[in-house]
Amino acid sequence: MIDYSDLIQPDKGQDARTIHLVDKRSYDGWLKGRSARERAHLSAVGFKPDGFVHAILPGDDPERWAIVTAVADIASLSAWCLAKLGQILPEGRYRLEGQQPGKALFGWMSAQYRFDRYLPTAEPRAPRVLLTSDVGAIAPMVSEARAVALVRDLVNTPAADMGPAALEKEAERIAKAHGGKLTVTKGEALEQGYPMIHAVGRAAAKHHSPRLIEIVWGKDNHPRVALIGKGISFDSGGLDIKPASGMRLMKKDMGGAAHALALAELVMASGLPIRLHCLVAAAENAISSDAFRPGDVLKSRLGLTVEIGNTDAEGRLVLGDALAKAGEDKPELIVDFATLTGAARVALGPDLPALYANDDRLADDMLKGGIDRDDPLWRMPLWDGYADLLETDIADLGNAGSSPFAGSITAALFLKRFIPDNTPWAHFDTFAWRPSSKPGRPKGGAALGLRAAWAMLQARYDRRGQSRGGGEAS
Repeated sequence: MIDYSDLIQPDKGQDARTIHLVDKRSYDGWLKGRSARERAHLSAVGFKPDGFVHAILPGDDPERWAIVTAVADIASLSAWCLAKLGQILPEGRYRLEGQQPGKALFGWMSAQYRFDRYLPTAEPRAPRVLLTSDVGAIAPMVSEARAVALVRDLVNTPAADMGPAALEKEAERIAKAHGGKLTVTKGEALEQGYPMIHAVGRAAAKHHSPRLIEIVWGKDNHPRVALIGKGISFDSGGLDIKPASGMRLMKKDMGGAAHALALAELVMASGLPIRLHCLVAAAENAISSDAFRPGDVLKSRLGLTVEIGNTDAEGRLVLGDALAKAGEDKPELIVDFATLTGAARVALGPDLPALYANDDRLADDMLKGGIDRDDPLWRMPLWDGYADLLETDIADLGNAGSSPFAGSITAALFLKRFIPDNTPWAHFDTFAWRPSSKPGRPKGGAALGLRAAWAMLQARYDRRGQSRGGGEAS
């Protein structure tokens, strides 16, 4: 397992190979300052200052080589500018020539992630270490790299090993590590208190039984913030069964829970002065004689009745009960994460989480956080004009829209019914998966929206100057 704190170290002048950064504007001037030998070498290998392109610069001694790599703008490094180098360079220490890595520290670490739980014979890779004189940036970047790695690990793990009980175990680890209080509701108490979570998960095998997992942390007089995650450990579609192609990646349907847990741990590890309430609605949407059915009417925790139009629209059901519970504590902010709709992917593709918010300032802060962290979002309209698509004849609302259009919007409007009036709320309809690799962003489980939300929370609550420290309040 990677220790991310080993990958970034303070620059104390120790021996390290040099990385030269160039861009299209600076390259010709930089090249003029190189030796004739280096210029001939770069010409021979056909080096061009294009993104993620690099070349080895030979030194007078075979072991004294350096690297030149091209970035879009040497004056403004993104999180991913050094990611390819972090992935492919040999083990050893490296430093940038003449500047600090800044945000590129994150991509350097992220590129060294590996999921090898099921590869016991995989050879461990020695770390590529990047030096920086900006010592204060190290710990925050390491924390974010760990959080992203946690999301990747949880999502990449097959459903047989990442059911509701495994999500509970991960929540227990986080709570114990940071002084939080863990509460788990299941069995008859779940059926009575959270009937939609129970209905979705009741068809699963006993060892994958549904539950609501809660972590409470922080001082009681701090601002209350609720983080909620959809934890469908596997989604068969229920009786409205998915085709095989649609089921292949459904181990990732607990990606929202992975985001919520990772963000909760970031909050606790940093000592952010909030009263945190993290909720994970964990269930497997399985098929058995006890599965909930199309046409059933479920009563929610909030008291609203929901007619089931499609058992494959189960995520909004479990989130509805969790959102209702979160609202009972009167938080000043609610944020939920869910791999909720294929419609969001059709609209925005795999890289952009759909962001819905009932508060313009909150939405703006989220978008700014995404820009700051190179974790982009796209705000979608929470348009009440489509609310009538959730109407049914026999219940307060239906779980599936009556139209094939606006599927992501109607899902968000469903969730909105469970949000207390005048409570700022943001909903991430995220993919939690990368279908192909990019530098620093491997194929597989992905944290999409996590760092944007974290940047928003830091901007809102770190500046309040309240005393730090967590621990569960009585």
